[in-house]
Amino acid sequence: MDLATTLTWAAERHPHRRAVAGTGRTLTFRAWDARTNRLARALAAAGVGGGDRVAFVTGGGEPLASLHLAAQKLGAVSVPLSTRFGPEELRYCAGDCGATLVVVDEANAGRAAALDSVIDASAVRSVADLDGAADALPDGPLPGGPAPQDTSVMLYTSGTTGRPKGVPRSHSAEHAAAVAQAVQLQQRHGEVVLGVMPLFHTMGLRTLLCSIVIGGTWVGQPAFDAAESLELIEREHVSALYLVPTIYWSLLRAGRPEVLRGVARLAYAGAAMTPALAEELVELVAPAAFVNHFGSTEIYTFTIEPDVAAKPGSAGRAGIFSRVRLVAPEVGAPADALVGPGEQGQVIVSMASPEAFGGYWNRPDADAKAIRDGWYYTGDLAVADEDGDLWVSGRVDDMINSGGENVYPDEIEAALVRCPEIDDVCVVGLPDERWGQAVTAFVVARAGVDPAKAARAAGAYAREVLPPLKRPKRVVAVAAIPRSGVGKTLRRTLVAGEYDALADGGADG
Repeated sequence: MDLATTLTWAAERHPHRRAVAGTGRTLTFRAWDARTNRLARALAAAGVGGGDRVAFVTGGGEPLASLHLAAQKLGAVSVPLSTRFGPEELRYCAGDCGATLVVVDEANAGRAAALDSVIDASAVRSVADLDGAADALPDGPLPGGPAPQDTSVMLYTSGTTGRPKGVPRSHSAEHAAAVAQAVQLQQRHGEVVLGVMPLFHTMGLRTLLCSIVIGGTWVGQPAFDAAESLELIEREHVSALYLVPTIYWSLLRAGRPEVLRGVARLAYAGAAMTPALAEELVELVAPAAFVNHFGSTEIYTFTIEPDVAAKPGSAGRAGIFSRVRLVAPEVGAPADALVGPGEQGQVIVSMASPEAFGGYWNRPDADAKAIRDGWYYTGDLAVADEDGDLWVSGRVDDMINSGGENVYPDEIEAALVRCPEIDDVCVVGLPDERWGQAVTAFVVARAGVDPAKAARAAGAYAREVLPPLKRPKRVVAVAAIPRSGVGKTLRRTLVAGEYDALADGGADG
């Protein structure tokens, strides 16, 4: 199945059902199908053909969603670029993908100026110009169209560990991932979902495409604002949320958490959720379903935990289209080096999954590192419990070697976040003459708590709940934990010393 057909068939099934709502246009499926047909013709008039890459330097919401779908109908490759990318990253990605056209909106026009050295000015169009051109063009199916194996989208990784990597994904992989999401997140026909996750991220695209597959309503929000999100959830009767943990954390603290009680289905991905936050959501919302989706841009689903309320912190078992193994955590371990019961291993996932990509864009070095013998090496570490469910313990690269022992940040963070005086925490290993790497906790004080008091309290709490090996040698209070645009913790920022300490709780033995 290709995504152009997916939308058109949805419009045939539900022509008068509301497909798009939120902060911008409200459109039925038939109106959305027509709008994207016209936008596809506007892109073609701007010089875009099948297989060409179209880079989008825009905010989210309905305009970008419609342009992405228009590119699908034209058989072009949509390349939505992160709004968090700086000038150098934007230039690199636009040049690396070989964009035929760059589309910008008014809010990002200044950022797009950084592309002058790699993109000719004649290859840049504004969203407003394309909208105006589309209004004068006819509706109706476009000739030709994509094949299932054609590339639908190329997403660039955030580049926290080096140059961003292009991840091309086919129409069939995107469609399989959307179907998998509908089943695995237990979403119902006609679901109303909040579309606030950015469309340059796999979770944002999946929310959009899954909504089309199930004939639901996608409630677009161009950028996250907690108060506005709660207003949309209430006004549009949002029934399902699929968000990163940091957004849930913000919604609970935005002044009207009771609005969430009307949401029937919760799901999260993108980062670990602490058991404390999961328990808070279960107590407040009492959702009919609460799912942890563990996956990546490259292979959308690794594993699914279908009942977070019963098993907070678990990543569950392989998804419906996935095959997963735990192998020896050493670099270069073969795919048959399975770890024993209860032993920690690195997560690898079969490339035979219909949700999988086919390899990185122009990066044979990255392919050689991540893909071996038909398996994708995720870089994640996990342990399987007696039920066969995975418990993710961190990233291979995040492991702390302190005094010759391996320590993993996630389990320390899950314990410290329960300290009453702190609101957020990140644990890293900092260079240390005695220990090699010293376990160091960066904490954010709860509102009204002095940072120095919060740092001391976190240190004292660690001595109560953690064994000596896992206790932070140092606790540093900061104003905020650095995170990417989609909520991933940027540990390397702290390791590099890029922080301003508000207080230092000192060392523990």
